Amino acid sequence: MTQTTSSQSKPTSQLADAGVSIWLDDLSRELLASGNLQKLMDERNVVGITTNPSIFASALSDGESYAEQVSELAASGADVETAVFEITTRDVTEACDLFAPIAERTDGVDGRVSIEVDPRLSDDAAKTAEVAQQLSRKVNRNNVHIKIPATEAGLEPIAATLAEGISVNVTLIFSLDRYREVINAFMLGMERAKEAGKDLSKIHSVASFFVSRVDSEVDTRLDAIGTDEAKALKGKAGVANARLAYQVYEQQFSTERWKTLADAGARQQRPLWASTGVKDPAYPDTMYVTDLVAPNVVNTMPEKTLEAAADHAEVTGDTVTGTYDEANAVLNDLEKLGISYNDVVGLLETEGVDKFVKSWSQLLDTVQAALDNAGSSGKQ
Repeated sequence: MTQTTSSQSKPTSQLADAGVSIWLDDLSRELLASGNLQKLMDERNVVGITTNPSIFASALSDGESYAEQVSELAASGADVETAVFEITTRDVTEACDLFAPIAERTDGVDGRVSIEVDPRLSDDAAKTAEVAQQLSRKVNRNNVHIKIPATEAGLEPIAATLAEGISVNVTLIFSLDRYREVINAFMLGMERAKEAGKDLSKIHSVASFFVSRVDSEVDTRLDAIGTDEAKALKGKAGVANARLAYQVYEQQFSTERWKTLADAGARQQRPLWASTGVKDPAYPDTMYVTDLVAPNVVNTMPEKTLEAAADHAEVTGDTVTGTYDEANAVLNDLEKLGISYNDVVGLLETEGVDKFVKSWSQLLDTVQAALDNAGSSGKQ
């Protein structure tokens, strides 16, 4: 039998056909300059990209691609905050240009590139909104997403940023209640944009619901309990939580409130599955891909997960719709064992912000070291 090499036979194409937009969770200047990102777009159905401070810090540490710009910034006397702003926005701008044809083809739904607001501002609503606008103006591309963490203090700047006509990637969502608040903030922002006369069809948003971290925390607690009943629940909480998030999405975007916005041209805020790299090697490496297939979602994958999915993911169509009773049962069984859902997701949000801040500090340290090195080299 002759093996087909048609792209339509690949799992990544099957995911796309099932309504899943594949975004890469990685961005570096080397990835752009080498043509590897374009190759992933051509061969792996990648239609968007997200980034974060850890990714930028790693790229700066490992590659020489930034040396010229760092030298220029050092020579100009730029401080580290300015340097980070200039370096990250340049990568994002170039990525926006690369993805522009996809954005045009999909009317802006895909071809999106995300850049994050300084997470140290997560408790400062006014400053978060201000920096979101600065990033949007600097990149100056229609297909950029500004990432804002879904903390309680983040809800107002999410709405305020959308109201200005700026597209937003709401990140760091763990709980179903917070997700409902995020959707409310999204609709509030769109309502304000409508009142201000903005073209709602040009404003896009995704809500990034984190998956694997839920299993990591819950599994640790299940291991501590140690019973057969506890062991049987391992690796089930993350998918169950995400599936119930999709149910929330279906419910909230079938309301009269949404219908009014949709009639005015607004587009749905799509659910995005984040943290989809499997952290426990005992689990299938495509688990958070194949178990979360549903229409109108984004799955943002680290390259290792993307390659695993392209190689051997078994895509069987929608694996989310209609699973809500089963998903609820998982969370209920965890509660019966004494594992509090609210405690888990609350802890994960707090830890998530802390990790973002730590990553940002590492990025600042990396850039400062590069500036210092460039400065000393320039004096020789």
